Amino acid sequence: MTTGLFLLVLVASIILLLFLTIVVKLHPFIALITTTAFVGLATGMPLAHIVTSIEGGIGGFLGMLAPILVLGAIVGKMMEVSGGAERLARTLIHLLGRRRTHWAMMIVGYICGIPVFFQVGIVLLMPLLFSVARAAGMSLIMVGIPMIIGLFTVHCVVPPHPAATAVAVALHADLGRVILYGLIVGLPASIVAGPLFGKLIGNHFTLQPPEHLQQIAALPDEALPRLDVTLLTILCPLLLMISKTVFEAILGPHNPAMPLISFIGQPIVALFISAILAYGTLGLARGRNMHELAVFSDKAIGPMAAILVVIGASGAFNKVLMDSGIGEALKVVLTAWQIDPYLLSWATALILHIAIGGATIAMMTAVGLILPILPLYPTADPALIAVAIGIGTIGFSHVNDPGFWFVKEYFGLSMPDMFKTYTASTVIASFVGLAALMLFRMALGL
Repeated sequence: MTTGLFLLVLVASIILLLFLTIVVKLHPFIALITTTAFVGLATGMPLAHIVTSIEGGIGGFLGMLAPILVLGAIVGKMMEVSGGAERLARTLIHLLGRRRTHWAMMIVGYICGIPVFFQVGIVLLMPLLFSVARAAGMSLIMVGIPMIIGLFTVHCVVPPHPAATAVAVALHADLGRVILYGLIVGLPASIVAGPLFGKLIGNHFTLQPPEHLQQIAALPDEALPRLDVTLLTILCPLLLMISKTVFEAILGPHNPAMPLISFIGQPIVALFISAILAYGTLGLARGRNMHELAVFSDKAIGPMAAILVVIGASGAFNKVLMDSGIGEALKVVLTAWQIDPYLLSWATALILHIAIGGATIAMMTAVGLILPILPLYPTADPALIAVAIGIGTIGFSHVNDPGFWFVKEYFGLSMPDMFKTYTASTVIASFVGLAALMLFRMALGL
C-alpha cells in the first residue's frame, strides 16, 4: 500500500470508531475491537497476524496495568471506608477555602502525577476528588478537570515519569534541565486548561459519581483517622516510586543497594506495599477485621473489570495501527517537514497522539522520528526538545487513547461530553504549553 492509502485507512478507522461509539452506541470494547479488525483487514494484514497483534496489544497494556489498578483501587477503597478521604477533603478545604478547591486539586494532580502513571494517579486520587467536590459543593467537572489535566501534563512532560525520562535519555538531554523546563512550561498549561477552563465549563455538566465510588455518609470529625496517618498511607506509593530516582542520584546506579531500592520502587511493588499498609492503618487500626477487609477489596476490584477490558481493547487498536504499517507511513510524511525543530517536535508528537492514541507510544515514536533530523539543528537544546515532545503529546486525547476511556469510565461522561470537557482541556493544555515553551525559548536565547 502507498503512504496515502495507509493514512486514508487511519482516517477511516477514526471515523468508524466515532460512528460506532456515538451513533450506534456500541459498548467501547466492542467498538474498539471492531475498528481494530477493520484496520488489519483494510491494510492487508494476514488474518493470523491480526489476531496475534490484538492479543499482544491487550496483553501489553494490561500486563502491568491490571495489578496496578487493582492494588490502587484497594488503597482508594480503604481511604473511602475509613474516612481518610473525608479527612483530607476537610483539611484541604479548611486551608485553601471552598472557593479555591479546584485550584487545590490542580496542584494535587500536578505534584502527585510526577512519580506515578496517569492511570495510577487517577485511581489514588479519585476518592479524594469525589469527597472534596461534595464537601465544597462544587461540580465534579469543575474540580475534576484541574486534577486530571495536572496529572496528565506531568505524565507527558516531567521525569521521573517513565516516558518523559525515556525521551530525555534518547535525546541525551540533561534530566535536571528537562525536569526544570517541564515544570516551568507545564504549569501555565495546567492552570489554563485546569482550574480556569474547569470553572468556565463546570456548571454546564451535572454528574453523579459512579455507584462504586459514591462517598459514604459524612462521619463526625473525631471518627476520622488522623491526618498524618492518612497522608502516610496515600503518599506511600508515591514516595516508594520516587525513591528509586532519588537514591540512584545520591548513591549511583551501581551501588549494591540499588537493586533492592529499584525493586521496591516498581509501581506494582510500591502499590502492593501500600495496600498492605492501608489494611493496617485504615483497616485493622480502625477496628475492622480481616473478613471486612476482604469484602471491601471485592467491592473495590469488581468495578475494575469494565475499565480493564476497554483499556485492553484500546491497546489492541494501538498495536494493530503500528503493526499494519500505518506508523511507518506517518514517519515518511513527518520526516519530510522542514520547520522549526521545537515546533516540529511538538507537532510530531501531537499528530502521533491523535493517530496512535497511547501517550507513551506516541512519545517514543515521536522521539524516534526527531532523532534522525536533530543534527540538522545543532543549536537546538535537547532538553527543550524533550519538553516539546511531551507538550505535544498532551493534545487531542480522544477515542484511541487508553487514558480517554479511563477518564470516561471513572466520570461516567457521555462521548459528546468527553470531547467537550476532557479532550478540550488536553487541546488547551497542549497549545498553551506550546506558547509557554516558545516564550521560554526566547528567554533562554535559543
